[in-house]
Amino acid sequence: MRHPIVVTLCVAGALALGACTKSPGEKVDRALRDLNVVDETGLNDVMLSAADPGEAAAYFQRASAAEPDRIDLLRGLGKSLVRAQRPTEAVAAWTRATEHPDATDEDRVALADALIRNNDWARAGEVLDAIPPTFETYDRYRLEAMVADSRQDWMRADSFYEIAAGLTTRPAGVYNNWGFSKLTRGDHAAAERLFAEAVRHDPALFTAKNNLVLARGAQRNYALPVLPVTQQERAQLLYSMALSAVKQGDVAIGKGLLQEAVETHPQHFEEAARNLRALESNSG
Repeated sequence: MRHPIVVTLCVAGALALGACTKSPGEKVDRALRDLNVVDETGLNDVMLSAADPGEAAAYFQRASAAEPDRIDLLRGLGKSLVRAQRPTEAVAAWTRATEHPDATDEDRVALADALIRNNDWARAGEVLDAIPPTFETYDRYRLEAMVADSRQDWMRADSFYEIAAGLTTRPAGVYNNWGFSKLTRGDHAAAERLFAEAVRHDPALFTAKNNLVLARGAQRNYALPVLPVTQQERAQLLYSMALSAVKQGDVAIGKGLLQEAVETHPQHFEEAARNLRALESNSG
């Protein structure tokens, strides 16, 4: 109930001040504009955090077209386009933001993020390379690690992943990405350790659980680790382990895991059942 009173007093104060000058209308307009900026800032935050990504992108497209010199609207446009999974447009928006006189290194990191999402790894690396090394943030090092991975510069990738993990209170995603990097290099034991670390930090991260199973399967260790899982997740993990076993020629073990997956799933597990039928048909 207090906000309308404060707004009324602010406007009344502007009117009183304007009465002492030659241009009272200009003072009132200015006061109202200031109030509108506050209201708009709140709306921008709501659009970025709560609105449908497509609606948010449309809002910021209209707003930035009306006021193209406002970098806050360009940032909102870039963020909303990333949320809407429209990376090509996000790259264009963040490029405009980085060309603004008030652009910061944080904006350049956001541009690199959009470029990676758009699969433009070379340009993302160039953008990151141009940022001073003194700008040390979680997002910067997370992206540096991914770019180093794309270049197969494993030593730098490991260093950047480690730094990024130390700069956030929620490192599960970093450990999962780092583990996947190790998995692609064939270092399955290290990958397993990193995926386990990711699950420890975020027990709900199913991607890390599945990757952990794949890393164990690549070492022909087909026993599921002790993990906090639902019945459906357990069935999915058994299915992934079964496919890993079959891929490595351990068909009998794969069949047993598929059977267990079918029996474990709380509903009918069509994918596992279909693969089990195919294996049984081939063996017959």
